[in-house]
Amino acid sequence: MNPLAQELNHVLEQKAPSVYRSLSTMGKDLFFPKGILAQSQEAKAKGHKFNATLGIATEEGHPMYLPSIQKFIPDLDPKDVYSYAPAAGKPELRKAWHEKMFLDNPSLKGRTISQPIVTCGITHGLSLIGDLFLDPGDSVILPDKFWGNYKLIYTTRYQSGILTYPLFSNEGHFDLEGFKDHLSRTGKKQKKLVILMNFPNNPTGYTPLPHEAEGIRDILVEQAKKGNDIILVTDDAYFNLFFKDSIKESLFAYTTGLHENILTVKLDGATKEDYVWGFRVGFITFGLGDESQADAVYPALEKKVLGAIRSKLSNAPHLSQTLVLKALESPNYQQERQNKYETLKKRALKVMGVSQREKYQSAWSVYPFNSGYFMCLQLKKVNAEKARQHLLNQYGVGIISVDDTDVRIAFSCVEENQVEELFDIIYQGIMDLS
Repeated sequence: MNPLAQELNHVLEQKAPSVYRSLSTMGKDLFFPKGILAQSQEAKAKGHKFNATLGIATEEGHPMYLPSIQKFIPDLDPKDVYSYAPAAGKPELRKAWHEKMFLDNPSLKGRTISQPIVTCGITHGLSLIGDLFLDPGDSVILPDKFWGNYKLIYTTRYQSGILTYPLFSNEGHFDLEGFKDHLSRTGKKQKKLVILMNFPNNPTGYTPLPHEAEGIRDILVEQAKKGNDIILVTDDAYFNLFFKDSIKESLFAYTTGLHENILTVKLDGATKEDYVWGFRVGFITFGLGDESQADAVYPALEKKVLGAIRSKLSNAPHLSQTLVLKALESPNYQQERQNKYETLKKRALKVMGVSQREKYQSAWSVYPFNSGYFMCLQLKKVNAEKARQHLLNQYGVGIISVDDTDVRIAFSCVEENQVEELFDIIYQGIMDLS
């Protein structure tokens, strides 16, 4: 093992033993090398005469660029576009996102969380979780309604299992009893519990109510007190899109600083929050259970994450980071964000009313939803995949079949005045088949 990795492991073993025990074999091996990047940083600070370390081409003291590209972004300084961003991301962007998290999550007040590290989208962040904490044969705990790409990431790429608990109770709320029972049974079989929670949920569009979030928090603490090491990952891809009844903060804010055996990891980004899907700007942020060790533990975790980033993709795109930072610094940012939120909220409320009309009740039941981009129907009469194909081929309407009974509808890309027609067509297609 590299001596730098050994140093990081020693810090974690002494200051955060639960985190150290939870690391995968790769996680323990990871480190950030003091190689070209470190030497380049030193040269950037001290090489006032010549800096012959950079892996880019320069011209008159600026990054070299093609005018045919620069003409599309004339207002941006070439140094904020063409040069490599640091492996951890632009420092100014990391600082701005850190401040934004505290504004968006008032419950974080007084908490000590790590500085966000820029990832190449949230999917990259999910992969980093695998690098750090999952060995072949380990398991990820998910609700039974989850985004299909989790399976590809964790079972295929990391050869880990997926264990599920029921997302919904019979009353149509988050199944606290099912979650508690599942953790209790699983915790007796394995010490490490990697739990992934995605709210607003993809595919159902559900986010827990305040008392449910508090219940999740209490269950985690109870399990940690039993001696389990818990890695709680919150996939906040659709954060801020809370339309009705639910908590209005990340579950991360409820679960940080709870117990020395709980490490919370927040994955979020500009992708959906700022409507820049193709920019691929995400973040990974840590929240310790024992915040008194933050000064030692967060830098150690950051260096391991940077080692994973450096060895996989080097760094995230600079141009995208610059544009997101410019948006965060804009005086119009919050109002623009609120305007888009209101548009999506109107669509969601329209879908809530239309999808549950009495005339449709023989064809489907509606899973609870209150947030995000999606909602799900449980079909009563026909196979979901057959319904999907029929609607596409006969009516030109595309929906997603999740399993044999469930279909996912992205109301995020349906105009408010199109909602009634959409559900009428889905209903007619189901009647055709039944």
